Amino acid sequence: MPIRRTATALLVLSLAACAHRTGLPSADARHWADARQMVLVTSADWDATGGELRRFERNGDDDGWKQVGEPVPVTLGRGGSGWGLGLNPQRGDGPVKREGDGKAPAGVFAIGTAFGYADSAKTGLRYQAMTANDWCIDVPASNYYNQIIDRSTVKAPHLDQSSEPMRRDIHVDGDQRYREGFVIEHNAGGAAREGGSCIFAHLWKAPGETTAGCTAMAPASMDALLAWLDARRKPVFVLLPKAEYAALQHNWKLPEIAAPEARP
Repeated sequence: MPIRRTATALLVLSLAACAHRTGLPSADARHWADARQMVLVTSADWDATGGELRRFERNGDDDGWKQVGEPVPVTLGRGGSGWGLGLNPQRGDGPVKREGDGKAPAGVFAIGTAFGYADSAKTGLRYQAMTANDWCIDVPASNYYNQIIDRSTVKAPHLDQSSEPMRRDIHVDGDQRYREGFVIEHNAGGAAREGGSCIFAHLWKAPGETTAGCTAMAPASMDALLAWLDARRKPVFVLLPKAEYAALQHNWKLPEIAAPEARP
């Protein structure tokens, strides 16, 4: 996932190492066994460009997950979703996320640093205020692939080819989508070239409008999510189509999703 580099310092946004294996023994759930918060997004299928986001928390390994608040709608990539590179082993039973395919990465991911346009934010995550010089590099040929860098201090080939300014309000006609958000640690450190980059949870431009591979939501939903998230509780982000969720729920020790109540 992205890191922000300057000439004088290196800010690491809590990047997690990613496993790249086949098969799925139940022991793989140990990779996120210390998580006490979970952000869960489910979608209808691999092609779905929207879904529901739920929050869960627990006190210990043996405690069950308890839902916090109500589900909220989110939008996903214009290409739906595909297996990403995160805490779970890479799988071969569905589409795979690639750079530029417009798919949101599916799997289990560490949650990294929160970011935004303001100097500070109400959140238990580490927060990084973005500047006009901060860009996330989405060019696989760059040595800074899948990293947030300060272009005023870091000079390297391919930086001018990136299409991901972190201050979209300044560079993209006042765009507010990155006004609040956080890093979803897919393809940590850009280890897999062409594996996908710059994956965030951020604000949507409008309800139902898709993203390039991120998860987007309404400002009120993001405010509640950021205020609830706490880095000390090792939060994880999970995104799965419903059929894959049902198949993996037991081995991955994922929460039960309550069926919606019937209306009279």
